Amino acid sequence: NGAAMFFGKQPERKFPHAVTRCVLFKGTTKVYIIDDKTFGGPLYQQYLQAMAWLESKLQVAYKIEGAGPREEIWEIPLTVFKEAIINALSHRDYYEQGATITIEMFDDRVEVSNPGGLLPIVAKDFGHKSMTRNPLIFGLFTRMHLVERVASGIPRMQEAMKEANLPEPEFHTDGMFTVVFKRKYSVTSDTVNDTVNDTVNEKEQEVLNLLRQQPGLNATEIAQKLGKSIPTIKRYLSSLSKSDLIEFRGAPKTGGYFLKNNVVIK
Repeated sequence: NGAAMFFGKQPERKFPHAVTRCVLFKGTTKVYIIDDKTFGGPLYQQYLQAMAWLESKLQVAYKIEGAGPREEIWEIPLTVFKEAIINALSHRDYYEQGATITIEMFDDRVEVSNPGGLLPIVAKDFGHKSMTRNPLIFGLFTRMHLVERVASGIPRMQEAMKEANLPEPEFHTDGMFTVVFKRKYSVTSDTVNDTVNDTVNEKEQEVLNLLRQQPGLNATEIAQKLGKSIPTIKRYLSSLSKSDLIEFRGAPKTGGYFLKNNVVIK
């Protein structure tokens, strides 16, 4: 079974529950769903897709010093999600057919859950001992260097959150194993959003200044004028649109971006 899930093209045909579901909620409860994606396929593919989904939702700031490459500063270190997702794929109870691995994002936290609580021997010394239900899967991830030392995942997640000045992850082990990561900035807080934007807007400000001088430019034109890649510019434009600072007008192929009428650039 482990080999089929790791190497099979569509293992979910035989194991419908062996998928990873990613859900974005509005607010701090499970009432309003904004985005809901389910990823199947080989387990490594699920890992990559889940990480890509998280990166598309999390806040990121950029630090540029001198002429060197910019440094990405994620609101929650990506390394903790790598650890949590690999742990979930490696240790979940694949015989539990009523649940899947889930990644749930709220305004104030991100939760990663997998079916199956801790094995008794692990529960007695949580964070220091490790025993997997799926040694083949765990072994394959180890050979891919996605897992380092045995029983080192929990301490690494705790250390990464501490280094980012975030609360330590919370662990819930009844029935489902869930790890909770608190977000640095609650997206519902205008004051905190201003703090996020202060760190990001150095680059976004260039886009705003350009659109003030030359309204109606599209993403390709902005990228050319600012000397940045199109994906980077699209990320800036998406952030500025979500912040209600700019809007796209016209047809998709011929339209362009404009400052919102209520936006004043100092």
